[in-house]
Amino acid sequence: MNDYGTLHEANGRYVLKFERLFSHNLEDVFLVITDPNSFSQWYPFATGEMDLRLGGKIAFDDGEGTTYTGIITELEQPYLFGFREVDDLVNISLQGEDKGCRMIFTHTFDDDSWAIHTAAGWHRCLDVLVQIVKGEPIKWHENSSKLRQIYSQLFKIAR
Repeated sequence: MNDYGTLHEANGRYVLKFERLFSHNLEDVFLVITDPNSFSQWYPFATGEMDLRLGGKIAFDDGEGTTYTGIITELEQPYLFGFREVDDLVNISLQGEDKGCRMIFTHTFDDDSWAIHTAAGWHRCLDVLVQIVKGEPIKWHENSSKLRQIYSQLFKIAR
């Protein structure tokens, strides 16, 4: 398994899918993913305000004056966390595997013109999530341009 995401089309929408393997149990990984403080460290624009319940709200702020609210649409501890962010859907599922777990992260959206940039961004965010789960110091790598090139080739989209 490589760490690169894949792009799929489903029901007239686009889905970016990423998988990550953890040597930690799914309960511990789920706690990191859904902890408001951890969430705001790896998830773009998250403020740390989260009402962790089905129908609960997640606050976002782009830092440029736009604030918005996500709604938790799926919550099954410790297996599933999903929410709607404006018109996009984010779904994070965990499956026990060997001595750890597999995380499947999907982002469903309408406009594929941003697929390469979005994939590169999620790739970087999920790298930081892995660091947080492992208890490592957070280091954002300066690899956006390289990742955009890779995803452009993987998705066969010229932008």
